Amino acid sequence: MTSPTRETDARKTDARQETPHPALESHVHRYVAGTSGGRTPLLALHGTGGDETDLLPLAGLVAPQAAILSPRGAVLENGMPRFFRRLAEGVFDEADLETRTHALADFVEAARAHYGLPAPIALGFSNGANIAAAMLLLRPESLSGAILIRPMVPFAEPPASSPLDQVPVLVLSGSMDPLIAEDQPARLAASLSARGAVVERRTVPAGHGLSQADVTLARAWYEREVAGA
Repeated sequence: MTSPTRETDARKTDARQETPHPALESHVHRYVAGTSGGRTPLLALHGTGGDETDLLPLAGLVAPQAAILSPRGAVLENGMPRFFRRLAEGVFDEADLETRTHALADFVEAARAHYGLPAPIALGFSNGANIAAAMLLLRPESLSGAILIRPMVPFAEPPASSPLDQVPVLVLSGSMDPLIAEDQPARLAASLSARGAVVERRTVPAGHGLSQADVTLARAWYEREVAGA
């Protein structure tokens, strides 16, 4: 779990940069400083209705001692924060998704400069996993890898982008997930693999919600693919 003493109020100016980049103000966020300089930071991306605090405990379990950058989605759907708009359940507004993906990637770049971070590993759940997948496709330089929990294919037609040379990705789907079509995780994994990513896809005995199996697999993957690299 994360400690309140390590949390940085995003509204305060970091001593290393007196005037934050405007992109840093585009997303309300929380930053948790890492206690080990050698740990790759996590970019925690919540699901629909979550906020910048939701995935802090999960991130702390997946990558203890790593820094955590956790933004809130800038879109509201019936009062619930999301990272991009959708037209219906499972139907994405792809034009908005593209715009919001670039905005989030710009935020990450500004946050990296402000807090002195290397490219993070995205830890995304549901809506957060979907925009993380979109970042891998549209702005691959923004991330050094991703843990995608309950993701879908973000774009009907994969956009042209830079290759994902050996970028590690973990895709975690639920065997009893009522919200995601069975072929979605496999299609996403295949799309990322075709661009050169090293994708591991696992199915856990769960629905759409997070489970202990997700925590166990994500932590083991991080230690093997990231911390041990």
